[in-house]
Amino acid sequence: MHAAVSIGIIGTTSAEVARELAPRVERLGFSALWINDVPGGDSLDGLRAAASVTDTLRLATGVIPLDRRPADTLDLRELPVARTTLGIGSGRAEHPVRLVSEGVRALRASTTASIVVGALGPRMRRLAAEHADGVLLNWLTPEAARAAAEEARAAASAADALRPRVVLYVRTIAEQQARPALEQEITRYESVPSYAANFERLGIAAADATVTDAAGLAAFDVVDELVLRAITPSNSLAELERFVEETARWRFQA
Repeated sequence: MHAAVSIGIIGTTSAEVARELAPRVERLGFSALWINDVPGGDSLDGLRAAASVTDTLRLATGVIPLDRRPADTLDLRELPVARTTLGIGSGRAEHPVRLVSEGVRALRASTTASIVVGALGPRMRRLAAEHADGVLLNWLTPEAARAAAEEARAAASAADALRPRVVLYVRTIAEQQARPALEQEITRYESVPSYAANFERLGIAAADATVTDAAGLAAFDVVDELVLRAITPSNSLAELERFVEETARWRFQA
């Protein structure tokens, strides 16, 4: 694998589980631990817990929706800025590009942590390439991810900006018992209008944007960083530990 490989967990994962899991993720050589931000869970709390028990593991949010959590309300205390990446997105904002652009400026004024923008469409990808440190892609096939990455890099070059880090979130299972949970995740995103429209526009199926084995992992080696978003039957610590152990083996097969 040329791409860095990271682990992603859902934001409702408790801080205690994140604290127990993070040292294993670090020891197995993964690049970062990403925690997405959802109602009922605080990604920053999880990252603080992970930071307290790791030394080199990068820590990232993927992504904080700024319509629900404005940039100036984020509590970044106790997060090591050199290891922290703040992933932000528009959520369901009425004016998404404007909200995220203002959010990037606000965060630049308050922290030196890296900033990446969750981007589904070309306007947001261009914003990410021109003004943030990277772009976070989601639910794309390898071919679509490669094209989006090339587009972002071209936009940065045209704007005389630094080359953006291109990160891709990929829903992943490491055991067959997790397949029903993956199918539920696929169905849920297919029912979200913005994602459904993007799947149709690109002519792809959501299932084709997932990873279920080492060969699938190798196919996604088209970005700078690949985040394996862990899908397990119940998101227990034991299941997450099995997930990181198995996917660590995949990295050497890919």
